Amino acid sequence: MHPTNLSIGVDIGGTKILAALVDEDGKVYGQIHRETPNHDVARTERTLAEMIRELSEDNDQMPVGIGAAGWMDRQGKNVLFSPHLSWRNEPVRDRLMKLVGHEVTLVNDADAAGWAEHRFGAGRGESDMVCLTLGTGIGGAVILGGQIHRGKSGIAGEFGHQVIVPGGHRCACGNRGCWEQYASGNALGREGAELVRSKSPVAFRLREAVGDNPDAVTGADVTRLAANGDPACKDLIEDMGGWLGLGIANLASVLDPGTIVIGGGLGSASKQLVETAEETYRRSLSGRGYRPFAKICQAELGPAAGLIGAADLARFNQQQ
Repeated sequence: MHPTNLSIGVDIGGTKILAALVDEDGKVYGQIHRETPNHDVARTERTLAEMIRELSEDNDQMPVGIGAAGWMDRQGKNVLFSPHLSWRNEPVRDRLMKLVGHEVTLVNDADAAGWAEHRFGAGRGESDMVCLTLGTGIGGAVILGGQIHRGKSGIAGEFGHQVIVPGGHRCACGNRGCWEQYASGNALGREGAELVRSKSPVAFRLREAVGDNPDAVTGADVTRLAANGDPACKDLIEDMGGWLGLGIANLASVLDPGTIVIGGGLGSASKQLVETAEETYRRSLSGRGYRPFAKICQAELGPAAGLIGAADLARFNQQQ
C-alpha cells in the first residue's frame, strides 16, 4: 500500500525513460522503465502517457513532473530543443496533459536532479548551491535563495560550455575549448584512448581491458581501473580533477554558493575525482584566504535524482 500525497516523476534519458511514484519525503515507489523512442516525437509522448497511466492507476489527481535534457521555456510548456529527442519548439506539456488528464510540470533534467539534491540529498538545508552532473558532458543546476535559478530565457546552468581553453578541443556546440571537453566522461574516454593509441607500456591494464582497441575506451573503463588502483588511469583522473576544480573555481567566483554537489554517472563513481577537484578549487579560487570555501561533496541520490526532483517540483507547483 502506497502512502498518500504522491506525485509521479519521470526522467527521460537518451536510451531509457525512468518513472516512479515519489512521496513528499523523496522516497521512490514502483519504479518502471522503457526504452526511449528518441527519433519519434509522437511515440515518445505515447510511451510517457502509458507509463503515467500505469503508475497512477487512473488517479488523475496525481501531479506529474517530467525531466528531460534540453531547453524549456520559462513557463515549462514548450521544449525549445532537446539533444537526445526530436523535440524542436514542441508544446509537450499541453499535449501530454490532453493525453493523460494530469497536471504536468516540464523541467530540465539537470535542474530536476539539482532540486532533488537540494531538497533530499547532499545539498539539503543549503539555500545557495550548485549541482554539477558529470556524464557525457557537464550539465547542472543553480539554486539561489532556495529557488532554481533558470535565467531570463530559462536555459541557465549550461556550465559545460564555458570556454576554459581558448582554441582547445572542438566541442559539439561549435566552440573550441569548452569545459566539458576537459572534465567529462567523454573527455576521460578520449584521454584514455590516446594513451592506448600511444602503445604506452604504463597503460597495459587499460590496453588489456579494451583489447588494445583505442576506439573501445570509455570514461567508465578509466574510472573503474583507477578505482582498482591502476596508476595510469589514476593519473588520468588526477588530470581531469584539475580541470574540474578550475571550472568550479570560476563558478564559485561568480555565484558564491555554500555547497557544490557533484553527481552524474562520473561524479558519483569517482571519489578521487571529487577530492582532486576540491584541491584545485581551493588553490584557484579568487580571494582565497579572505573568504569561506564552499563545501564540495558527491551527490547522494544516484540515478533516481532526476525523477525525484521532477516529482517534487510537480507537487510544489500543484500546491501554488
